[in-house]
Amino acid sequence: MDFKSDKRNKGCMRFSPTIDISLMKEAGIDSTSKYTILPGFCDVHVHFREPGFSYKETIATGTKAAARGGFTSVCTMPNLNPVSDSVENLRLQQRIINKDANIFVYPYAAITIDQSGKELADLEALADKCIAFSDDGHGVQSEDMMREAMLKAKSLDKIIVAHCEDNSLLKGGYIHDGKYAAEHGHKGICSESEWKQVERDVRLVAETKCSYHVCHISCKETVDIIRKAKQEGIDVTCETALHYLLLDDSMLEEDGRWKMNPPIRDASDREALIEGLKDGTIDCLATDHAPHSAEEKSRGLEKSAFGIVGIETAFPIAYTYLVKAGIISMERLLELMVYNPRRRFNIPLGNDYSVWDLSEEWTVDPEEFLSKGKATPFAGWKVYGKNYLTVCDGKEAYR
Repeated sequence: MDFKSDKRNKGCMRFSPTIDISLMKEAGIDSTSKYTILPGFCDVHVHFREPGFSYKETIATGTKAAARGGFTSVCTMPNLNPVSDSVENLRLQQRIINKDANIFVYPYAAITIDQSGKELADLEALADKCIAFSDDGHGVQSEDMMREAMLKAKSLDKIIVAHCEDNSLLKGGYIHDGKYAAEHGHKGICSESEWKQVERDVRLVAETKCSYHVCHISCKETVDIIRKAKQEGIDVTCETALHYLLLDDSMLEEDGRWKMNPPIRDASDREALIEGLKDGTIDCLATDHAPHSAEEKSRGLEKSAFGIVGIETAFPIAYTYLVKAGIISMERLLELMVYNPRRRFNIPLGNDYSVWDLSEEWTVDPEEFLSKGKATPFAGWKVYGKNYLTVCDGKEAYR
């Protein structure tokens, strides 16, 4: 796909789908009954693991899971094998997308070669073949390298999407450096490892005038830095995920389904993130859908792989525990899951929608997931909202 010449409807802020009554009837939906039609959700941060790690997830299984969750557009991270750091490697991924995806998939390209942070990838050659540039999974450690990347991205009118993590502060940690880690003998990851690099990058954005988006923010200091940057007119946006909004480290269990990067942090961080969600500091809800094999997630907190899944449950959890709980409105949730991510990344909303029964209650059961990944801290949670049909570009993607 040429990302500078996408001819689909650019009016992504106007939701006016053409409803296919025949598809609804085939799905057993009475169009005059209690169902709610919602615009296709957009997740700007997923890992579909292909090429290279198809035992964890594939484009086929990932997009089926996404469609079940009501998503019609996703952006896939480049930490694959081979890494999406060259035109050849990106084309390999694009061929799989073209063959197997049942929704729109927009791949990221890496900022640096092999995501090593040592040498800038050929961003100019990659620019029209990717949605943005990211080394997600790795923070760009060198300030000079990040400045160079921002200047090049600015010249190409592309966004730098940053996983912010200062490796010098990690010290072998794998959960939040808080009370639970201290009481249970675990090595902690301090919040400073995230916010110090966000602070550095915001300063570089002010200098370079680059468009900049922060991945999966998790701590109160990051919220404050981004809020202040926006007040100063700096071109920065950010995302968080539901596990940072609804969980804190007092809830941790000795199980790999509670391990992700960045980690679930303190209750005060969760409260600050909720305030950022309410006041507009946080722009997008992303899932950071990161599937692994059952074996990779069965090694406890210390040795399990980082990452959980969430794309099939994101909307029901958000609707139940944010909207029905009175924390945010339904309109605000749609801004976070539909309109803001599409606006920021120039992703159209065409004839994309899903059909929900918002009154239907069910229990999150990972064994029923379409994703190959089953690890989620939300297993067993009661939620409202069941999707009966997803239509992407006028075609059925899930029923």
